[in-house]
Amino acid sequence: MESKSTALIGIRSWLELLWIKRYQICVDTAVMCSAFRLACLLTDGSRSQIYARRWKELACVILVQWIVIQLFGIHRLLWRYVSLSEVSLFVKAAAWWLALDTLIVVAAANKSETWPIQASIVFLNVLLTFAGLLGVRVLWKMMCSINDRQNEPLSHEHQRKRVVLIGAGEAGERVLSEILHEGARGFDVRGFVDDDRSKRRSVIHGVPVLGSVSDLPTIVKELEIDHVIITMAQCPQDDFRRILAICGQIPVRVRLIPSLNELLQDNPRVSRIRDIGIADLLGREPVQLVDDRARELISGKCVMVTGAGGSIGAELVRRAAHYKPSTLLLVERSEFALFTVDNEIRAAWPELNFVPVLADVTNRSRITQVFEQYGPHVVLHAAAHKHVPLIENNVTEAITNNVLATQVVGELAAQWGAEVFVLISSDKAVRPKSVMGASKRVSELIVQELNRRYRTQFLAVRFGNVIGSAGSVVPNFEEQIRKGGPVTVTHPEMQRYFMTIPEAAALVLEAAAMGQGGEIFVLDMGKPVRVVDLAKEMILLSGLRPNEDIEIVYTGIRPGEKLFEELSSSSERLAKSRHPKIYIGQLGDPPGEKIFPIVEQLIQLSGQGNVADIKRVLQELIPDAQFEPTKSPAPVVSGTYRPHTIAESAS
Repeated sequence: MESKSTALIGIRSWLELLWIKRYQICVDTAVMCSAFRLACLLTDGSRSQIYARRWKELACVILVQWIVIQLFGIHRLLWRYVSLSEVSLFVKAAAWWLALDTLIVVAAANKSETWPIQASIVFLNVLLTFAGLLGVRVLWKMMCSINDRQNEPLSHEHQRKRVVLIGAGEAGERVLSEILHEGARGFDVRGFVDDDRSKRRSVIHGVPVLGSVSDLPTIVKELEIDHVIITMAQCPQDDFRRILAICGQIPVRVRLIPSLNELLQDNPRVSRIRDIGIADLLGREPVQLVDDRARELISGKCVMVTGAGGSIGAELVRRAAHYKPSTLLLVERSEFALFTVDNEIRAAWPELNFVPVLADVTNRSRITQVFEQYGPHVVLHAAAHKHVPLIENNVTEAITNNVLATQVVGELAAQWGAEVFVLISSDKAVRPKSVMGASKRVSELIVQELNRRYRTQFLAVRFGNVIGSAGSVVPNFEEQIRKGGPVTVTHPEMQRYFMTIPEAAALVLEAAAMGQGGEIFVLDMGKPVRVVDLAKEMILLSGLRPNEDIEIVYTGIRPGEKLFEELSSSSERLAKSRHPKIYIGQLGDPPGEKIFPIVEQLIQLSGQGNVADIKRVLQELIPDAQFEPTKSPAPVVSGTYRPHTIAESAS
């Protein structure tokens, strides 16, 4: 009964489709009949009267064609949206028509029956039917497109952006097809530019290739272009920066398409065309890191993320949630930050068990309660202070929140049998000039000694500057540009390594998955970027001109900052990991067991507020540290604190 009911539903659905498509069916039938009559006339005009009277043969041919059309679902296609991707269906249908009609002719000939249809007629009929069915659909699509343009409101027409596409390759063609397909989306494509000379004076879907990239200033001026869209799915960084430099000299907005994989594996959509982001200026392709081992490490286990409300911590929470842990502990001392990330994650993964833990990681008794209750298997320690100049004025907090917290959470992870503990470190830990960098170096030493003492695998991951993280240079530049400037840069030669937030989080999970214990993982982040170049490119991305529309001001190197950051020191041994973009470092001469008495001394000095002795102990522990001399506090004038001027800070 169930199979019978299913069959009835299928038949009813098919009949409904035939009724909905009745006008198209009539047109297609007329095309097939005309194709058959024309094939007979062209093949043997002297016998056309005979063919005209052979309705049986015509009905047989039409029936075969209709059966094939139904099998391939050609009538389910909407005429106005027919494209090259649907042509293959018509080609397959034509092949089946030819094969079946030929079989009928051969079978009739073998039985010596009177069958006036010649093989040449069969072939020509198939060809004409194929061309006719496809042709009426293309004609209908063209008529619909013309009608849409005629009916488009004048106000909307004036709002459409005049666009030039950079790159007349496969990706450019697909983007143009999508724009033309969605003609009322706000783009009016006036042409392509491409440096490939073989494409000059070519036309793609009626849109001409106007010239090379160097011709953009002239083209933009003559055609009054509003936007240029980079439609090269793999645009080399040198070409990208050259395009950006050219566009920076003309009043035009630059946008681009997604990556090659997103564009070619999915159908491109106009809505995916986006503004250029800072991550596009890294000078390298973002590193894809996480593999199946990360899934094995996290899936079904209890995972703790400290500093879960921060930029890196929140991304770690998102990525860990993707791998379906049994419990995800969000440890954060900022109530608002914890509330925000908890709401976000619960909305995205409502089926997972999330536990928001409002706690200070330096509070051993509170963190002990968390470990005792949940017993996490994986600990990702992202809680830390990171702003160099701020920490230089709050040295004791660096010891408390960076050093003490690492010791507390690390020791508890070992005592409660965690499998893996990952410390989020920094490139500022290499030959540190700041207290913040030195505190991270001490944290690395703690992790290495804990790894020697316990079965838990302790390891560290060393980051460069993370683009877009809270309080980093990029959001600061964005805010300054939004306010009209000036954009402040400390020094014209200052360089930094940059990575994206997803890269940073992925590196942590990759390290946790591949680590054996005791390693310091370092990501190959390509060449360092001059901060002033980053500022200039951000101004250009905003449609403004550096030092004309937005002034760039140099304020001088701040306390604790270095001109150049390093990812490893000469005393560290770097080795390749199984991932070509990740290196493994080992500290040259770790202090061993004496690290914890030194840490206790630092904690005591922090409680006393003794900054000078803290720096002295750090210098003894880290010989290659290069601290600036400790300055006395600014004098109090009439009961009011007088801050240092920029000149005083730089002196």
